[in-house]
Amino acid sequence: MLAHADTHARFAETHQPWTRERREEAEAALLRPGATLSRGAGNRAVEEAPDPLRTCFERDHDRIVHSTAFRRLAGKTQVVVFPSDHQRTRLTHALEVAQVATSIARGIGANDVLADAMALGHDCGHGPGGHASEDAFDLYLPEGYDHGPWGADVVLRGLNLCAETLDGIRNHSWSRPAPGTIEGEICSWSDRIAYCAHDLEDAIHAGIVREQDVPRGIAEVVGTTRRSQLSAFIRAVVHTTCETGQVGMDPDTAGALAALRAFNYERIYTRPESLAQSKAVVEVLRALVEHYAEHPDDMPADYREGDEPVRLAVTYVGGMTDRYAFDQATDLMGWDTARLPRGIGR
Repeated sequence: MLAHADTHARFAETHQPWTRERREEAEAALLRPGATLSRGAGNRAVEEAPDPLRTCFERDHDRIVHSTAFRRLAGKTQVVVFPSDHQRTRLTHALEVAQVATSIARGIGANDVLADAMALGHDCGHGPGGHASEDAFDLYLPEGYDHGPWGADVVLRGLNLCAETLDGIRNHSWSRPAPGTIEGEICSWSDRIAYCAHDLEDAIHAGIVREQDVPRGIAEVVGTTRRSQLSAFIRAVVHTTCETGQVGMDPDTAGALAALRAFNYERIYTRPESLAQSKAVVEVLRALVEHYAEHPDDMPADYREGDEPVRLAVTYVGGMTDRYAFDQATDLMGWDTARLPRGIGR
């Protein structure tokens, strides 16, 4: 049976399925020494039989894409709470990081499938309301709340991902220990490259800053548009990595990236309206955690067993989308909607 009665697309000859083993052989021949190779079922906490068609990192990629945590990123803040149709969510951010990561990986001969999986899963540990959720949840956990380790060790734990994939997710932030793979280093750079460029674009579209406000030192090196900036940053990582053998960026372009990030922090993330929004996010999320810790029966059964009530409450609230969390505040706790965060910059 064919999808289209008039189809004419076909292979020149029939052949056996392109099995996982054949593709692993091709991968080993194609990738540069130092790239992370997929072998068999992968290095997982719980052993599994290998898939007949997919490599271990392709299985990780598919599990992340089909996970509840990944789908919920569509309802979580990137820069703007309650974004317009044209502004990024945490999901679209993850997709853009994956695009940058695969471009870099292919350019340097690393494992683009592993880099893609890491990038897609890197922010699954984020709570509602953006980075302010980490400030909210820090209060309740002795180790603090860091979305990288939380995503790898709590949110995605049930997926039984490969250790390499989890390491890239756990350690993608620059404040964390260095990832153990080339692909993990690619994910770290790709996250910073993507959010610096697209957060600026969103802020320009929202009228928070103007394109002509971008400092000359940045504009002269990488331009002022997302397209020119991504192109310049990706090329810089590819060229520097191929020249030095380590994932990095030349000083001039790295300086432009650092300056762009500093500009975003000053003009977007830490402006008074953004700080007010963050304060509102912290207040509502802490109120929710304390409510659920005191009233665990208000949580689903899966969140009422196996750990201390406060930690279970953090796990539950951390998994919520923005809208669901704010609706719970008004519907369950009777909050006045005037106390909720509003749709302005982070």
